[in-house]
Amino acid sequence: MMKDRAIKVGPGLPMLLLFLGTMGTMFVVFVMSVANVRDPNVPAIIAEVLIGLASLVCLFGVFVVNPGEGKVIQLFGTYMGTVKEQGFYWGNPFWSCKRISLRVRNFDSEKIKVNDHDGNPIEIAAVVVWKVIDTAEALFDVDNYENFVSVQSEAAVRNLATRYSYDSHEEGKMSLRGNTSDIAEHLKNEIQERLAQAGVQVIEARISHLAYAPEIAQAMLQRQQASAIIAARQMIVDGAVGMVEMALARLKREKVVELDEERKAQMVCNLLVVLCGSAAATPVINAGTIYQ
Repeated sequence: MMKDRAIKVGPGLPMLLLFLGTMGTMFVVFVMSVANVRDPNVPAIIAEVLIGLASLVCLFGVFVVNPGEGKVIQLFGTYMGTVKEQGFYWGNPFWSCKRISLRVRNFDSEKIKVNDHDGNPIEIAAVVVWKVIDTAEALFDVDNYENFVSVQSEAAVRNLATRYSYDSHEEGKMSLRGNTSDIAEHLKNEIQERLAQAGVQVIEARISHLAYAPEIAQAMLQRQQASAIIAARQMIVDGAVGMVEMALARLKREKVVELDEERKAQMVCNLLVVLCGSAAATPVINAGTIYQ
C-alpha cells in the first residue's frame, strides 16, 4: 500500500521574481544583440534565447497550496510526495500536482430498506463525518475514494441493521432504537475498518433515520402502544399494592380497627379496584355487614 510522505519544495515568490527578472533581462539583451546587425553575436543570441526559454519553463513549477487541501506530486507517473502546508511554492516544472481536499466532509446516506435481526423490514439511513488523512492511499489505493466512502458506508449501515433488532423486548439486549450511543460507536468502528485502506478517518457516524417499513408500521405501532399500556399498568399495580400494604400496616399499628382475614380481603379488593381502575370508582353504601 502507498503511504503518504512529505516532499521538500522551494519558496515560490523568490523563484517567481528570479525567473521573471531573468526573462526580462534576456529579452532586453536579445533585442540589443539583434539590433547590432553589422556584427551579430550568434552564439550569444542563441544562449539568450535558451536561457529565456528555460526561465519560461521553470515558471510552470510555481504552485499554490490553499488552506485545508494538499497537493499530491508525481513525476512521470511516480509518486514523489505531498505538500499539505498552505503557501506559495516552487518545484520541478515537470511535476504534476493534483489537488485533494483535507477538509472535514459529511456523507448523508440514502434511506435503505433492510430486515433487522428479527426479520422485520425497516428503513434506515446514516450520516458519516469523515476526512482524508493519507492522500497517497486515497488517490492510489482505491479508484475513487469519494465513491468508495459512500458505498462502504451504506454497506456498513446495512450490515449493522441486520445484527440488531429495531426495538428490544428483552432486558439487557441492545437495539437500534434503544441504544443509540452504543450503536453509533459500533457503526463508526465498522465504517472505519472498511475505509482504513482508503486513507480516510471517520470522525463520527450516527443513524439519521430509523423507521419500520410502511407495510408493517401500523402493526408495530399497535405493538408499541400495547407494550406501553402493559408497562403503565404494571407500575400502577405495584403502586397500589404498596399503598394497600401501607394502609393495613398503619391501621394495625394505630389500632384504629380490628380486621379479620375476610375483612382484610374485602378491604384489599376495594382498595385495588379504586386505585387500579381506569375510571372513577362509584361508591356503594352497605347498610348491613359483610356477613349478612
